[in-house]
Amino acid sequence: MATRLLPVDPHAPSPDALAEGVRALRAGGIVALPTETFYGLAADPFLPGTLAAVNRLKEKDATSPILLLLADLAQAEPLMAGVPRAFASLAAFWPGPLTLVVPASVAVPPEVSGGRGTVGIRVPGLALPRLLAQLLGRPITGVSANRTGRPAPTRAADVQAAFPEGLALILDGGTTAGAAPSTLVDLTAEPPRLLREGALAWAALRDRL
Repeated sequence: MATRLLPVDPHAPSPDALAEGVRALRAGGIVALPTETFYGLAADPFLPGTLAAVNRLKEKDATSPILLLLADLAQAEPLMAGVPRAFASLAAFWPGPLTLVVPASVAVPPEVSGGRGTVGIRVPGLALPRLLAQLLGRPITGVSANRTGRPAPTRAADVQAAFPEGLALILDGGTTAGAAPSTLVDLTAEPPRLLREGALAWAALRDRL
């Protein structure tokens, strides 16, 4: 049986849809959901076994890091081993398609950093993942909802086709913007280093440094 699709307004999700998503996350399930770029796979990274399940589902190497999506700036603080100099300047672009790589604190599971001692974090521009992280009370994973090496999906039906098994729920928020992923900036380097230019132009970020 195909994983169930639950229609949801990604900008103003209903309390029932949010509650069902959070129930699945708390039970250790993997939930597919839209972001402002592509569909992603959300799981509770602090529950034993969930990160390994995400890696298996994506056929992803365990040394590849796992992005975390946050409800707000307050959820970032416990994840960081010190605040990089440029963090406040670039976090001003949140919520939005900007992932910041920061030094990982001891609270971050090693599977998140892939053994690198860093963690990529983002407060997404879309309300749905933010509200799920808020109701869960901690960050959620935000890796793309595709098998490694395959295109990132922009429709829930594509996620369902890619993963006929292994997902607890697919929150169907319609077609996402696609085009470009989040921009990725390494704040562990000084000066900060662009790792990937995406939906947010590097020139706009560089002006804040």
